[in-house]
Amino acid sequence: MRRRTVLGALGATGLAAAGLTAAVGGHAPAGEALRHVLGVAGPVPAIKRAVVRAERLPSRYRGRDVDVVTIVPPGVPTEGLPMSLLLHGLHGSARYAAVGGMPDALVTAVSRRSVPPFGFIAVDGGDNYWHENAAGDDPMAMLLEEVPVWLAERGLGPLFACTGTSMGGFGALLHARRRAERREPLKAVAAISPGLLLSWSEMAKRKAFRSREEWASLDPLRHLDALGGVPVGVWIGDKDRFIEGTRRFIAAAKPAVASVSPGGHDDVFYRKVVPDVLRFLGKRLSAG
Repeated sequence: MRRRTVLGALGATGLAAAGLTAAVGGHAPAGEALRHVLGVAGPVPAIKRAVVRAERLPSRYRGRDVDVVTIVPPGVPTEGLPMSLLLHGLHGSARYAAVGGMPDALVTAVSRRSVPPFGFIAVDGGDNYWHENAAGDDPMAMLLEEVPVWLAERGLGPLFACTGTSMGGFGALLHARRRAERREPLKAVAAISPGLLLSWSEMAKRKAFRSREEWASLDPLRHLDALGGVPVGVWIGDKDRFIEGTRRFIAAAKPAVASVSPGGHDDVFYRKVVPDVLRFLGKRLSAG
């Protein structure tokens, strides 16, 4: 199918972990059949869940169709709803960008009024640390130019923040820099276990940069002032593979939130910090 729309409720770790109903080409198949297609079994839970919409859209800047997933809390007006980008990690995708039970945590936080209503939009960004590593595939341009249009067409937005995990944390910091350069600063950046490395030999293994010089020109650790003063929150486990680079970022950038706590680079750790990530984003949204 060239274009697919999925409406439903997101479960603990991603779109494929939820009970969903869908409209495909204007025809609604049985929910149970769709869940089997997505690799999900069992009945739909009768509890409040985040409202999810997944579409396949053509991206001119990436030169391909990409998944675009929006996640919003149920029962709130969506017209003009503030949104945060949600950037996935290496070998990830839009459908698995919501780590650590983030959709359910968002529903809980909004329902308890501990944060104002807002949502997330995730897109497929490839594996090149959210920049144009191959000619004609520019995920950062997609974020800057296309995502705001896609949101406006659906009555959502504006973008007020960027949230990312691992490679997506690197991308979130880079996106904040690009927004500052355009004099369109974000209100917040949340980086969970950001993929900040100190060694070119280690980064080169990821084949995401054409040279050491290109990596250095984009590495958030080397361009702290370019963030433009946007409030930054950083969360990382003390046993995370990126702990050394992140500690250096925290020491030099002095982010608004700098959390180093027990844990690794996994969903167990993400579940512990996601509620605090949401509070950080909500506080910056409330501050106007």
